[in-house]
Amino acid sequence: MADPVIELDRDRRGVATLRLNRPAVNNAYDDALIGGLAAALRQLAEDAGLRLLVLRGNGRHFQAGADLSFLRRLAAAPAEENLAFSRATVAAVDALRRFPRPTLALVHGGCFGGVGLVAACDMAIATEDAVFALTETRWGITPAPILPALLSATGPRPLLRYALTAERFGAAEAQRLGLVHAICPPDGLDTAAAPLVEGILMAAPEAVAATKRLIHEVAGAEPGAVTLERLAEEAARRRHAAEAAEGLASFAEKRPPRWYSGPQD
Repeated sequence: MADPVIELDRDRRGVATLRLNRPAVNNAYDDALIGGLAAALRQLAEDAGLRLLVLRGNGRHFQAGADLSFLRRLAAAPAEENLAFSRATVAAVDALRRFPRPTLALVHGGCFGGVGLVAACDMAIATEDAVFALTETRWGITPAPILPALLSATGPRPLLRYALTAERFGAAEAQRLGLVHAICPPDGLDTAAAPLVEGILMAAPEAVAATKRLIHEVAGAEPGAVTLERLAEEAARRRHAAEAAEGLASFAEKRPPRWYSGPQD
């Protein structure tokens, strides 16, 4: 039997840990990973004794982007299948952002497609050697499904730079942007997380849940169903565009995309 793409552990304190578990492909996301994440979130949301959800990745990286073979298959799929995946992605990220209990992302290695998952969590810690990027525009697509979470975490101005350029940035810059709250040594995630876990466990569970809900409501960070559907439709539409085909081809062929005019003389 194949290993589950999402590993779920829950300890006696009510701390649950979700681990992205496709280490052979650096936890690249596909329909199985998104579906597994959504199912685990639904299960945990019904757990009355849950106090905290921790999100991590197995292997060398937290989550190093999309499964490009899956994206190529999806780009050739019927429009309804393509849209269904976009809707599932939007819903999974939104479910993480709206999760009724506190959430904490622990990030190591590469965090590319996983940037949206980190932004959707209430708190985040990264190792000092973690690397982040919003690479979607490089491949001719958009980060539409994760925009509400990213905007809530960083605000529009920082997001414009990194979403438009697709450049990589380190943990210190991620902290400056508000994407992560603390940085630790490469082997220090558990130690760095301990005070946050202890703080959550010391706080009254229902007061914590109510405070989280109120902060989102007052901040106006609750996109409605119409907005979420528009984001799903945009993500699906871009995957069928010519730019997406060229972006994926340029990556596979290890060459610049045709829209790149080269450095200035």
